[in-house]
Amino acid sequence: MDSARTFSTIAKTVKDAGLLRRAQWFYALLGGGLFLALGGVITGFVLLGDSWFQLLMAAALGIIFTQYAFMAHEAAHRQVMASGPSNDRVGRFLGVFVVGMSYSWWMNKHTRHHANPNQIGRDPDIDPDVVVFLDDDARAQRGFMRKVTAKQGWLFYPLLTFEGYNLHYHSLRWLFQKGKLEGRWLELSLIALRFALYLGAIFAFLPLGMAFAFVGVQMAVFGFYMGSSFAVNHIGMPIIPAEARLDFFRKQVLTSRNVSGGVWANALLGGLNYQVEHHLFPNMARPYLARARKLVMEYSRQQDIPYTEMNLARAHVHVAKYINQVGLKAKEPFVCPVMAAYR
Repeated sequence: MDSARTFSTIAKTVKDAGLLRRAQWFYALLGGGLFLALGGVITGFVLLGDSWFQLLMAAALGIIFTQYAFMAHEAAHRQVMASGPSNDRVGRFLGVFVVGMSYSWWMNKHTRHHANPNQIGRDPDIDPDVVVFLDDDARAQRGFMRKVTAKQGWLFYPLLTFEGYNLHYHSLRWLFQKGKLEGRWLELSLIALRFALYLGAIFAFLPLGMAFAFVGVQMAVFGFYMGSSFAVNHIGMPIIPAEARLDFFRKQVLTSRNVSGGVWANALLGGLNYQVEHHLFPNMARPYLARARKLVMEYSRQQDIPYTEMNLARAHVHVAKYINQVGLKAKEPFVCPVMAAYR
């Protein structure tokens, strides 16, 4: 079968099965559940008063914000509402005002990732940051960061507790960049209002030390939950060279990893556990991903294309091993590819 027909065949099968229709009932229930959970935390915060049990409320808030981030992610993919503009409004409200991240930054970054997952020079998710994902990036590290990279296999999960700060930083950096940016002032206003209400309430009702501890726990839980949920999607899966050209179906299936576990994994990871199907059909609503999995898995078998799925614990072991293997490359000397060609 030619590459153009590889995806169109499974796409028709999935569409004929009715798996691309909207599931507004599901997101209404999810949104209502999260609203009640948030209300419960706020009530608990008020009732507990000056108590270190407030840190339990902070941890719960970190989990709830992550779940809202999952829902904002789904709205960005046009999964929640019937129209694009409605999805953007929901996604921007949840992502910016509730979670505190720039929606436009996320859309720009995440769209490029979906187009070319794990492809060098094309996927921003494998660009070097505090953690690096490519051997050459590890070898190119210098100074203090070279030492960090060499130990990143051990540091990766502890560093995820700071991922919330990293996401907020990149959001603000994006919004303060030079040039025209649609929605800049709306997002900045929503972020400012969000933090004024959130931090104002915490520092007004709690002693100073407890208030800082509350924010620290909430951000640590949010960062770790967000980071670890997205980490199992592609880290440790094949890296595609910059010059390689793969058809859409093979590119998405080969670079994505599913997490087994059914309903509990779907709830825990916000649908990200069906990463293969999400990348093939990014606008598919969460309730239909499990049925699509069966179709895609069988079709991949017929096409002799490896389909990766493992339990959550095993997935994290693979992630840690890969991060460690890349980090150890920092101990090797960096050789410029251009210079090496002329030796």
